[in-house]
Amino acid sequence: MIILGVDPGLTRCGVGVIEAGAYRRLSFIHVDVVRSDPHESQDLRLLKIYNGLCAKIDEFAPDTVSIERVFAQENRNTVLGTAQAAGMAMLAAAQRNIPVALHTPTESKMAITGNGKAEKIQVERMVARILSLNTLPKPADAADALAIAICHALRPQGALEGGEREQHLTAAQRQWAQASQHAAHGRGVRRGM
Repeated sequence: MIILGVDPGLTRCGVGVIEAGAYRRLSFIHVDVVRSDPHESQDLRLLKIYNGLCAKIDEFAPDTVSIERVFAQENRNTVLGTAQAAGMAMLAAAQRNIPVALHTPTESKMAITGNGKAEKIQVERMVARILSLNTLPKPADAADALAIAICHALRPQGALEGGEREQHLTAAQRQWAQASQHAAHGRGVRRGM
């Protein structure tokens, strides 16, 4: 399964692509940042982010797009820009009938380090270790995009989509994943909708 992770941002939108194979073996494919010029108008910036994300999705043809869920911050403008960039990622995936998953930063940190409050450097080091990278992924937006993709691959709900990993779940994880998928399908969140 190919997973494209997105760390949404209006100036820098991180994109990380991994392959999730059998037995939760994860392989690095690509990492990059889609940028927009802060001196341009917001509509043109969103267009650049959208076009850049479309190009990445078309290039790597992911099975799933995993996006960092926007969370509250003190800076309202940052939250709005981040939410709009996340919306561009969701739109680009939906137009191609690719399922979208949203994961919080805490979920991502927990999946990768076992600590939902891990520091950025800890996450970067674990991302490099999990993907057998010789250097830490840079910039931070790129590392976060890979982390979001890894999070999706390691979560029980993501595991069911890969089929081959379902056998490694506990009974409780399997029930939780099936309930989550059932709820998502009930809301019309699936391929072809």
